[in-house]
Amino acid sequence: MSAARARGIAIAAAALVTLVVALGLAACASPPVAPAAPVAPAAPAAAPGQCARSASDPPQQATSPKAAAAAPPGQRLANLGACRLESGETLRDCVVGYRTYGTLDATRSNVIVWPTWFSGRSAAVGAFARDKLIDTGKYHLIVVDALADGVSTSPSNSPSQARLSYPKIGIRDMVESQHRLLVEHLGIRHVRAVAGVSMGGMLAFQWAVSHPDFMDAIVPIVGSPRLTSHDLLLWSAELHALEADTAYAQGNYPGAPILRAVLDIHQLALTTPAYRSRETSRERFPVWLAEAEADPGFDWNDWRRQLEAMLAHDVTAPLGGSMDEAAKRVRARALVVVAENDHAVNPGPALELAGKLGAATFVLKSPCAHLAPGCEEAPALRAAIDAFLSAR
Repeated sequence: MSAARARGIAIAAAALVTLVVALGLAACASPPVAPAAPVAPAAPAAAPGQCARSASDPPQQATSPKAAAAAPPGQRLANLGACRLESGETLRDCVVGYRTYGTLDATRSNVIVWPTWFSGRSAAVGAFARDKLIDTGKYHLIVVDALADGVSTSPSNSPSQARLSYPKIGIRDMVESQHRLLVEHLGIRHVRAVAGVSMGGMLAFQWAVSHPDFMDAIVPIVGSPRLTSHDLLLWSAELHALEADTAYAQGNYPGAPILRAVLDIHQLALTTPAYRSRETSRERFPVWLAEAEADPGFDWNDWRRQLEAMLAHDVTAPLGGSMDEAAKRVRARALVVVAENDHAVNPGPALELAGKLGAATFVLKSPCAHLAPGCEEAPALRAAIDAFLSAR
């Protein structure tokens, strides 16, 4: 196992790169979907190595000229103004980031929405080119940065609600901000599918319950409609380790501290003991651990707010806690992908809801566990997803 691969699974953002590699999208994003009545600006020339903007691209919208200038090539930012949260609080200066891949067809019927995973960012999708999990030759993929990922409005970048003054958010809040992006800014009112991995799979389930007529299908991958007690124990331990670390300084830390206990707990859950023992020898363990505890490249307050969103996640909460009632809300076809050996997100609730929906399932059996969608079964998974999305 190479040092690069070891570092790649050290934390959630880097770990799920394995899944992003399976996406295999090109580095340059396609032009975004045009709003309902666009005014086409002249297309500026692209700098060497950057993606050219189409003449039909709408202007990027950002919280400030500084934010717009900081946006990397291919990154788009939609300013939603204020986002009212389920808690009753308001997220001010609410900006949602996104990138697009593939070509929108003439009937605007080939859109797939891909919310990012826990601590993931849309930029990671374009960084890899290999076999594709979603065929962007067929589909127009919109990868949306979830709130608190460091691109969309987050504790690390909010001009008015920085650090822990940034309110707690939920998975439903993430979905609502993404729905507003699609409807208000991109003029999209129906999509072929919503798909995602890990936390992105949680969002796919929530999308189907919150906006049942918005999509034809969902493909939640190693996600869950609600957490089990084991999941809650794991993620609570991670949160408590973060809170207890003096380097975290109750959210007022300088620089980018390394919270080793948080990273170690996270690493324990990503794969099985058999996988870790096979991939990392006792002799190599000190090197592997140092790589696993390297700079995560993710702000800890962002991490915390997304972690808290997952801890509160339950699609049945507004429905009296009933999975049957949640199933009645869903109108989309579903392909539910789970990892049999997943120690990070228990597959039980996803399979339970799949059974109530009469949904198709794909069970990954690899010891890669939560990372299984990017391991040896990836080609079979790609084929299953393509066949499912092609069926009507």
